[in-house]
Amino acid sequence: MSEGKGCNGTPVFLGEGFPEVRGTAQGAELWGLLFVGQPPLSRKKEIKIVWRMTGEGPLRVRATLPDGSAAKLAWGPEQHGGSNWRRPGQEWGTGFVFPKPGCWKVELTRTSGSGHAWLLVK
Repeated sequence: MSEGKGCNGTPVFLGEGFPEVRGTAQGAELWGLLFVGQPPLSRKKEIKIVWRMTGEGPLRVRATLPDGSAAKLAWGPEQHGGSNWRRPGQEWGTGFVFPKPGCWKVELTRTSGSGHAWLLVK
């Protein structure tokens, strides 16, 4: 697995499947699976991202730029019952539309545990 282009310190791992990001978390472990051919992500298109996060409680998620712009959460988070993606924690799917390019901060919060990942959008 090789490391690709990320932003603000979030590594992007490129392997045989979809690209993965490992987020920074407090009281949890956080991974994202990007349903794209290769990063960076495209703006103004719906991007499916599956998250795995340890901790407890429901998942809340939002994405913002440093200037306060917010991405549209088109759907989710939808909890998944199972999959073949092997990372720790429960799994949720989300669909985001990023309106403009930049380095987006995606924040994920549960009752117990929180974290974030930075995603580059072109």
